[in-house]
Amino acid sequence: MTTTSATTPPDYIEDDQAPSETPWQLAWRQLRKNKAAIAGLITLICLYGCAILANFLSPYRMELRSDQVFQPPSPIRFHNADGGFSLRPYTTQLKFNPSDNAFHEVAGTLEPVHFLVTGEPYRLLGILPLRIHLFGAPDHIPFHLLGTDSDGRDVFSRLLIGSQISLSIGIIAICITFSIGLTVGGIAGYWGGRVDSVIMRICEVIMSVPQFYLLIALAGLLPAKIDPRLTFLMIIIILSFVGWAGLARVVRGISLSVRELEYVQAARALGVPEGRIIRRHILPGAFTYASVAATLSIPGYILAESGLSFLGLGIKIPFPSWGNMLSAAQDLDVIQTKVWMLCPAAMIFITVLAFNFLGDGLRDALDPKLRR
Repeated sequence: MTTTSATTPPDYIEDDQAPSETPWQLAWRQLRKNKAAIAGLITLICLYGCAILANFLSPYRMELRSDQVFQPPSPIRFHNADGGFSLRPYTTQLKFNPSDNAFHEVAGTLEPVHFLVTGEPYRLLGILPLRIHLFGAPDHIPFHLLGTDSDGRDVFSRLLIGSQISLSIGIIAICITFSIGLTVGGIAGYWGGRVDSVIMRICEVIMSVPQFYLLIALAGLLPAKIDPRLTFLMIIIILSFVGWAGLARVVRGISLSVRELEYVQAARALGVPEGRIIRRHILPGAFTYASVAATLSIPGYILAESGLSFLGLGIKIPFPSWGNMLSAAQDLDVIQTKVWMLCPAAMIFITVLAFNFLGDGLRDALDPKLRR
């Protein structure tokens, strides 16, 4: 009969000895279970990655024009001139035929699409000067992956450059809104009394201002030839100014309940400075809600900018944004015969859907009552 030594280490770990997970680890584990949220997160990472590398990914400058107006997307073939299969993509030249009002492939112009080609100079991230682009075709065969617009400009290049404006507006505006709403709401909820009343009345006045109509009114007052960068800044400031009040009201309600908790009362009894209490105890209690609200608010800012640019009151041409690119598709004939002009609408739809999926997943992951 064999006996087990008392000093032999167990080959298992009891549940109460297992390392505990932090709240963020628990939230991430819960978020990974939500496939829609993970799909939205991956989609947003790809979109913002493409926006950062837009100049590298785009084969042409955003303002470069050609005589091929409303050219459909260039054909892509995976066979060479001999008809054999090729892993390298090939393309052919398209030429407009006035007799039937359509573009046709030019025989004998099959050429390979090259990768990592030297093209127009640009600055990666606005700092590093480069001339390398991801792909391109020979100069005598214009290669337009998503066709051209009414001025002969490459839609794919403008879609990528325009994503820098359309996607960054939501992020910058929500950062400002998040900071102001979290701070003001935390102060109002912690101090209460007259301070709370004054702040809440200010929030109610701001919330009563119609955001979109305010943008339209101010855009109408600005000169027609204003610098697009100033227009970009104005849209961000107005969206942030109007958007923080709603967040501050909810954060104030959360702060009113958190300040009555025992650990906050203990900190006050010990003489901890009020600013430190707000920063270390009150605001973290509202951070979970604010994070979810911020994620779900970004699509609203993107749609607001797109709507203004679509109406011609936002970012002006030649600077592209998804909104002013979509304005070219107002004509019914363009929608029916030039479907590639609706690509900006598809990008707006995908972005808004991805943010909503991610926001719903974050709400479920950060709420302990919804964890499984």
